[in-house]
Amino acid sequence: MPNHLIVEHNGPILSITLNRPESLNAFSAEMITSLTDSIREAAQNPNVRVVVLSGAGRAFSAGGDVKTMGQVDAVQVYEHIGHLNECIIAMKSLQKPIIAAVHGFAAGAGFNLALASDLIVAAIDTKFILSFQQVGLVSDGGGSYFLPHLVGVHKAKELLMTGEAITAEEAQQLGIVNKVFSLDTLQEETTSFALKLAKGPSLAFGQMKKIVDQALTSNLSDILEQERITQTMMIASSDHLEGVNAFKEKRRPHFLGK
Repeated sequence: MPNHLIVEHNGPILSITLNRPESLNAFSAEMITSLTDSIREAAQNPNVRVVVLSGAGRAFSAGGDVKTMGQVDAVQVYEHIGHLNECIIAMKSLQKPIIAAVHGFAAGAGFNLALASDLIVAAIDTKFILSFQQVGLVSDGGGSYFLPHLVGVHKAKELLMTGEAITAEEAQQLGIVNKVFSLDTLQEETTSFALKLAKGPSLAFGQMKKIVDQALTSNLSDILEQERITQTMMIASSDHLEGVNAFKEKRRPHFLGK
Protein backbone atom coordinates (compact mmCIF):
# COMPACT_ATOMS: atom_id res chain seq x y z
CA MET A 1 0.00 0.00 0.00
CA PRO A 2 1.44 3.45 -0.87
CA ASN A 3 2.44 5.75 1.94
CA HIS A 4 -0.22 8.44 1.99
CA LEU A 5 1.58 10.38 4.73
CA ILE A 6 5.25 11.33 5.09
CA VAL A 7 6.44 11.97 8.64
CA GLU A 8 9.89 13.44 9.25
CA HIS A 9 11.69 14.75 12.32
CA ASN A 10 13.70 17.94 11.82
CA GLY A 11 15.11 18.69 15.25
CA PRO A 12 12.22 20.00 17.34
CA ILE A 13 9.91 20.15 14.30
CA LEU A 14 7.70 17.24 13.29
CA SER A 15 7.01 17.62 9.58
CA ILE A 16 3.88 15.86 8.32
CA THR A 17 3.22 15.85 4.57
CA LEU A 18 -0.05 14.74 2.97
CA ASN A 19 1.22 12.48 0.18
CA ARG A 20 -1.30 11.72 -2.54
CA PRO A 21 -0.07 14.26 -5.09
CA GLU A 22 -1.70 12.43 -8.00
CA SER A 23 -5.07 13.10 -6.30
CA LEU A 24 -4.11 16.58 -5.06
CA ASN A 25 -3.81 15.06 -1.59
CA ALA A 26 -7.47 14.16 -1.37
CA PHE A 27 -8.17 12.31 1.84
CA SER A 28 -7.93 8.55 2.06
CA ALA A 29 -8.74 6.38 5.06
CA GLU A 30 -5.05 5.57 5.48
CA MET A 31 -4.06 9.24 5.33
CA ILE A 32 -6.52 10.33 8.01
CA THR A 33 -5.75 7.40 10.33
CA SER A 34 -2.00 7.91 9.93
CA LEU A 35 -2.34 11.64 10.57
CA THR A 36 -4.29 11.00 13.76
CA ASP A 37 -1.66 8.49 14.93
CA SER A 38 1.16 10.93 14.14
CA ILE A 39 -0.47 13.74 16.08
CA ARG A 40 -1.03 11.47 19.08
CA GLU A 41 2.59 10.31 18.94
CA ALA A 42 3.73 13.94 18.82
CA ALA A 43 1.83 14.52 22.05
CA GLN A 44 3.91 11.82 23.75
CA ASN A 45 7.28 12.88 22.32
CA PRO A 46 8.97 15.59 24.41
CA ASN A 47 11.44 16.25 21.60
CA VAL A 48 8.65 17.51 19.33
CA ARG A 49 7.98 21.18 20.01
CA VAL A 50 6.11 22.18 16.83
CA VAL A 51 4.21 20.32 14.10
CA VAL A 52 4.21 21.52 10.48
CA LEU A 53 1.49 20.15 8.20
CA SER A 54 1.87 20.50 4.44
CA GLY A 55 0.95 18.83 1.15
CA ALA A 56 3.08 17.19 -1.52
CA GLY A 57 2.88 18.18 -5.17
CA ARG A 58 0.74 20.98 -6.56
CA ALA A 59 -1.63 21.59 -3.64
CA PHE A 60 -2.17 21.34 0.09
CA SER A 61 -5.33 19.21 -0.16
CA ALA A 62 -8.44 18.82 -2.25
CA GLY A 63 -10.26 17.45 0.82
CA GLY A 64 -12.69 14.61 0.21
CA ASP A 65 -11.95 12.38 -2.77
CA VAL A 66 -14.62 13.18 -5.36
CA LYS A 67 -13.69 10.04 -7.32
CA THR A 68 -15.07 7.84 -4.53
CA MET A 69 -18.24 9.87 -3.98
CA GLY A 70 -21.36 8.03 -5.04
CA GLN A 71 -19.59 4.71 -4.49
CA VAL A 72 -20.01 4.51 -0.72
CA ASP A 73 -23.07 4.00 1.44
CA ALA A 74 -24.29 5.98 4.44
CA VAL A 75 -22.58 3.69 6.97
CA GLN A 76 -19.21 4.10 5.25
CA VAL A 77 -19.61 7.87 5.11
CA TYR A 78 -20.55 7.98 8.80
CA GLU A 79 -17.48 5.92 9.72
CA HIS A 80 -15.15 7.96 7.49
CA ILE A 81 -16.26 11.27 8.96
CA GLY A 82 -15.95 9.73 12.42
CA HIS A 83 -12.27 9.04 11.70
CA LEU A 84 -11.85 12.58 10.37
CA ASN A 85 -13.44 13.94 13.54
CA GLU A 86 -10.98 11.94 15.65
CA CYS A 87 -8.16 13.55 13.70
CA ILE A 88 -9.53 17.06 14.24
CA ILE A 89 -9.96 16.42 17.98
CA ALA A 90 -6.39 15.07 18.19
CA MET A 91 -5.09 18.23 16.53
CA LYS A 92 -6.99 20.53 18.86
CA SER A 93 -6.01 18.45 21.90
CA LEU A 94 -2.29 18.54 21.08
CA GLN A 95 -0.72 21.03 23.47
CA LYS A 96 1.89 22.02 20.91
CA PRO A 97 1.53 24.48 18.01
CA ILE A 98 0.48 23.10 14.62
CA ILE A 99 1.35 25.20 11.59
CA ALA A 100 -0.41 24.49 8.31
CA ALA A 101 1.81 25.47 5.38
CA VAL A 102 -0.61 25.80 2.45
CA HIS A 103 0.14 26.14 -1.25
CA GLY A 104 -1.77 25.64 -4.48
CA PHE A 105 -5.18 25.36 -2.96
CA ALA A 106 -6.99 24.04 0.08
CA ALA A 107 -10.49 22.88 -0.82
CA GLY A 108 -13.41 21.49 1.17
CA ALA A 109 -12.25 19.43 4.12
CA GLY A 110 -8.67 20.25 3.10
CA PHE A 111 -9.47 23.89 3.92
CA ASN A 112 -11.03 22.76 7.19
CA LEU A 113 -7.97 20.66 8.08
CA ALA A 114 -5.90 23.83 7.78
CA LEU A 115 -8.44 25.67 9.97
CA ALA A 116 -7.97 22.99 12.65
CA SER A 117 -4.31 23.99 12.87
CA ASP A 118 -3.23 26.74 15.22
CA LEU A 119 -1.54 28.91 12.62
CA ILE A 120 -1.74 29.04 8.83
CA VAL A 121 0.97 30.28 6.49
CA ALA A 122 0.30 30.31 2.77
CA ALA A 123 1.98 30.83 -0.56
CA ILE A 124 0.72 33.99 -2.22
CA ASP A 125 -0.84 32.07 -5.12
CA THR A 126 -2.93 29.84 -2.83
CA LYS A 127 -6.69 29.60 -3.23
CA PHE A 128 -9.00 28.62 -0.38
CA ILE A 129 -12.41 27.25 -1.29
CA LEU A 130 -15.24 25.54 0.57
CA SER A 131 -16.41 23.43 -2.34
CA PHE A 132 -19.06 21.34 -0.58
CA GLN A 133 -21.98 23.09 -2.25
CA GLN A 134 -20.65 22.05 -5.66
CA VAL A 135 -21.44 18.43 -4.82
CA GLY A 136 -24.55 19.09 -2.72
CA LEU A 137 -22.95 18.48 0.68
CA VAL A 138 -22.46 20.35 3.94
CA SER A 139 -19.11 21.16 5.48
CA ASP A 140 -17.35 18.47 7.53
CA GLY A 141 -14.04 18.42 9.35
CA GLY A 142 -15.06 21.24 11.68
CA GLY A 143 -15.40 24.05 9.16
CA SER A 144 -18.90 24.93 10.39
CA TYR A 145 -17.32 25.52 13.82
CA PHE A 146 -13.95 27.11 13.02
CA LEU A 147 -14.93 29.49 10.23
CA PRO A 148 -17.70 31.50 11.97
CA HIS A 149 -15.39 32.15 14.89
CA LEU A 150 -12.76 33.55 12.51
CA VAL A 151 -14.80 35.54 10.00
CA GLY A 152 -18.26 35.91 11.55
CA VAL A 153 -21.49 34.05 10.88
CA HIS A 154 -22.59 35.94 7.76
CA LYS A 155 -19.21 35.72 5.99
CA ALA A 156 -18.93 32.04 6.88
CA LYS A 157 -22.35 31.38 5.33
CA GLU A 158 -21.32 33.30 2.23
CA LEU A 159 -18.15 31.25 1.76
CA LEU A 160 -20.02 28.00 2.38
CA MET A 161 -23.05 28.75 0.22
CA THR A 162 -21.30 30.36 -2.76
CA GLY A 163 -18.22 28.14 -2.84
CA GLU A 164 -16.26 31.15 -4.08
CA ALA A 165 -12.49 30.90 -3.86
CA ILE A 166 -10.53 33.45 -1.86
CA THR A 167 -6.87 34.28 -2.29
CA ALA A 168 -4.19 33.96 0.37
CA GLU A 169 -4.16 37.73 0.79
CA GLU A 170 -7.96 37.84 1.18
CA ALA A 171 -7.73 35.00 3.71
CA GLN A 172 -5.13 36.98 5.62
CA GLN A 173 -7.38 40.06 5.66
CA LEU A 174 -10.21 37.89 7.03
CA GLY A 175 -7.99 36.60 9.84
CA ILE A 176 -7.77 33.06 8.45
CA VAL A 177 -4.12 33.16 7.36
CA ASN A 178 -1.32 34.46 9.60
CA LYS A 179 1.48 34.99 7.08
CA VAL A 180 1.77 35.03 3.28
CA PHE A 181 5.00 34.21 1.45
CA SER A 182 6.08 33.57 -2.10
CA LEU A 183 5.89 29.95 -3.19
CA ASP A 184 9.68 29.85 -3.57
CA THR A 185 10.24 30.85 0.05
CA LEU A 186 7.26 29.14 1.71
CA GLN A 187 9.19 26.13 3.01
CA GLU A 188 12.13 28.20 4.23
CA GLU A 189 9.93 30.80 5.91
CA THR A 190 7.73 28.13 7.49
CA THR A 191 10.76 26.36 8.94
CA SER A 192 12.10 29.65 10.30
CA PHE A 193 8.71 30.43 11.87
CA ALA A 194 8.48 26.93 13.36
CA LEU A 195 11.99 27.09 14.79
CA LYS A 196 11.15 30.42 16.41
CA LEU A 197 8.17 28.83 18.13
CA ALA A 198 10.23 25.76 19.04
CA LYS A 199 12.60 27.98 21.01
CA GLY A 200 9.71 29.40 23.00
CA PRO A 201 8.14 28.17 26.25
CA SER A 202 6.31 25.16 24.86
CA LEU A 203 4.62 24.38 28.17
CA ALA A 204 3.10 27.87 28.18
CA PHE A 205 2.23 27.59 24.48
CA GLY A 206 0.26 24.42 25.16
CA GLN A 207 -1.74 26.15 27.86
CA MET A 208 -2.28 29.23 25.69
CA LYS A 209 -3.69 27.03 22.93
CA LYS A 210 -5.98 25.28 25.39
CA ILE A 211 -7.35 28.47 26.94
CA VAL A 212 -7.85 30.32 23.65
CA ASP A 213 -9.71 27.37 22.16
CA GLN A 214 -11.87 27.13 25.28
CA ALA A 215 -12.66 30.84 24.94
CA LEU A 216 -14.66 30.08 21.79
CA THR A 217 -17.36 28.37 23.84
CA SER A 218 -16.84 29.78 27.35
CA ASN A 219 -17.85 33.00 29.07
CA LEU A 220 -15.47 35.62 30.43
CA SER A 221 -15.78 34.46 34.05
CA ASP A 222 -14.81 30.90 33.13
CA ILE A 223 -11.79 32.04 31.12
CA LEU A 224 -10.65 34.41 33.87
CA GLU A 225 -10.75 31.52 36.34
CA GLN A 226 -8.96 29.22 33.89
CA GLU A 227 -6.22 31.82 33.45
CA ARG A 228 -5.96 32.17 37.22
CA ILE A 229 -5.62 28.41 37.81
CA THR A 230 -3.18 27.92 34.95
CA GLN A 231 -1.00 30.87 35.93
CA THR A 232 -0.80 29.55 39.48
CA MET A 233 0.49 26.28 38.05
CA MET A 234 2.85 27.93 35.56
CA ILE A 235 4.82 29.94 38.12
CA ALA A 236 6.21 26.65 39.44
CA SER A 237 7.57 25.68 36.02
CA SER A 238 11.25 25.59 35.13
CA ASP A 239 10.51 27.66 32.04
CA HIS A 240 9.10 30.49 34.14
CA LEU A 241 12.17 30.52 36.37
CA GLU A 242 14.43 30.44 33.31
CA GLY A 243 12.53 33.32 31.73
CA VAL A 244 12.82 35.46 34.85
CA ASN A 245 16.53 34.68 35.25
CA ALA A 246 17.22 35.39 31.59
CA PHE A 247 15.43 38.75 31.87
CA LYS A 248 17.49 39.73 34.92
CA GLU A 249 20.73 38.56 33.29
CA LYS A 250 19.91 40.31 29.98
CA ARG A 251 20.21 37.14 27.87
CA ARG A 252 17.97 34.98 25.72
CA PRO A 253 16.06 32.35 27.70
CA HIS A 254 16.64 28.66 27.02
CA PHE A 255 13.27 27.04 27.54
CA LEU A 256 13.01 23.28 28.07
CA GLY A 257 9.26 22.88 28.00
CA LYS A 258 8.85 21.92 31.64
